[in-house]
Amino acid sequence: MHKNEIVLSRDGETQNWQPTSAPPASVESGPNRGSSAADAQEHRRQSRRLLLQGAGVLAASAAATVALSPQVVKATPKAQEGNAVPAMRTIRFRPQSRAGEAAGKPTLPSLAVIALNRMGFGPRPGDVAAFNALGGTDVARLSAYVDQQLNPSAIDDSACDAIIAGYAFQTLGKSQAQLWADHIKSDAAKDWQYRRLPVWETERVAFLRALHSKRQLIEVLADFWHNHFNVYGWDNWIQSMFVHYDRDVIRGNMLGNFRKMLGDVARSPAMLYYLDNQSNSGGNPNENYARELFELHGLGAENYFGVRKTTDPEIFDGEGKRKGYIDSDVYGATTCFTGWRIDTETGLFKFDATSHFPYTKVVMGQILEDFLGEEDGNIVLDIIADHPGTARYIARKLCRRLVSDNPPESLVQAAADVFYANREAGDQLKKVVQMILLSEEFRTTWGDKIRRPFDFAGALLRATQCNFDPKSDHFFWWYEAMGQGLFDWRPPNGYPDVAPAWSSTMPILQRWRFVNDVLEWEVGGEGADKDNKRIVVDGVMAADVATPEEIVDFWSRRLLGYTLPAAERTEIVEFMAFGRGTDTDLPPDQIAERLRYMIALILMSPSFQWR
Repeated sequence: MHKNEIVLSRDGETQNWQPTSAPPASVESGPNRGSSAADAQEHRRQSRRLLLQGAGVLAASAAATVALSPQVVKATPKAQEGNAVPAMRTIRFRPQSRAGEAAGKPTLPSLAVIALNRMGFGPRPGDVAAFNALGGTDVARLSAYVDQQLNPSAIDDSACDAIIAGYAFQTLGKSQAQLWADHIKSDAAKDWQYRRLPVWETERVAFLRALHSKRQLIEVLADFWHNHFNVYGWDNWIQSMFVHYDRDVIRGNMLGNFRKMLGDVARSPAMLYYLDNQSNSGGNPNENYARELFELHGLGAENYFGVRKTTDPEIFDGEGKRKGYIDSDVYGATTCFTGWRIDTETGLFKFDATSHFPYTKVVMGQILEDFLGEEDGNIVLDIIADHPGTARYIARKLCRRLVSDNPPESLVQAAADVFYANREAGDQLKKVVQMILLSEEFRTTWGDKIRRPFDFAGALLRATQCNFDPKSDHFFWWYEAMGQGLFDWRPPNGYPDVAPAWSSTMPILQRWRFVNDVLEWEVGGEGADKDNKRIVVDGVMAADVATPEEIVDFWSRRLLGYTLPAAERTEIVEFMAFGRGTDTDLPPDQIAERLRYMIALILMSPSFQWR
């Protein structure tokens, strides 16, 4: 069920209800969604009229945003009617490339732009200059920035902390035991909104950190590891413990040791309930956790050899060591994790010896004899964390997140070597990330990844310096329509991290609608100060920036960190000019009329999708 579709029955189980097409008629402040359905409908009608009127700029380039068709198709602008903003042009953007337009990739931007977009959620105004001030060469600047970001405790993030504190979140500081007692065991937990408050607050503060935190790499890595060790955060049992999962399990380990992280995940209430190991017993084995441990958390499907005999020579390397896992390893591991439980009184991990499978087990060729109890599971985690296949699999996923959808095998192997050589180190994962970020491939790759919706929303909020209110339900309706609601992916494999998953017509169209909504509607809640919640446009640009070319270049540098490539720039300049000369000063009323929509076009452009 969707996170907005959970209703608690009297016995504490979840029940489904069918969602309506419109949001609830009213809301209260807190972890529920809603506003006036009429308001939302009217907003959508006005937004379409103003920004996507007529042919609609970019309306024919959904596929072109990522496939980047080399065509440029122009539609004749409609005549201006009344006070409405004139129709924009239908275009297909044509990107530039290092080796020319035929290659279909954008020109390599500055290293500052690459680093700020892939190690964070994009630059805010002033961030590119700050990066460039870190050294005399690109390599020196990148090295200094990586060192800074990988030592987050040394970064003064008090401004972000103060913003978060100002919203008076209730659950972020609660211990694992407190969360269980307050949001599962107490009478107050009978209220479904209170029960889910921990995951709701974790979701909202994730956006605040993406927007305001100076520890940008930490936020990127938190998103990565939440997807790697994915759980459906809005589940009845998991939602109440999600602060613990985010704070102690994911964030507490993501620059540390992978084996430690693997163990903390395995013992967390979130994972024990999500993959059903809470009910895994010797008399009734459940293989859900054990299978995903191999396939998604550890060695990865790339090291799966299927149903084979344990003596099959194909599963061994030249030294007689196992190259990967087979189905019997999953079954053996399942019995090793029997009895791993959460104490339903305290919410803490416990081992139930009465539920443990008491006989011999075989995993990856290792025979576990006698009754080792909880140690059986620990041995399986040791085997997985110590395997070279795990090193390659984790390295590949990190390279995919930080460099490109299809990272070169040489980079993957180099990162895997660092992972494997440091598998006993307390900062193992930090060393792997550092190696990837300092690689030549990181510095010289661009246009091989697009932003996922969370990346896109964070980049938009940062680039526009939005006064974002995390308790705005309007904002989250718009955001979730793009398809990446935080902690909302139900399968255990996490949100996909490759362009094809996010580049079809509907995901791109929802991005454009999101831009339209955010630029034309208050970003925060209702009330007397709602106008203060809008993205600030007026007064940002100097009065002497008055020609269409100057205006577009000013805002593209402010939003992107560089000037738009020619094909994209030409179309947006012509929209801003609307029949006047592109190098002629525009009257103030025309600038005021079209500026916000021109900014929207830059945010909708292919250039704003890259990371």
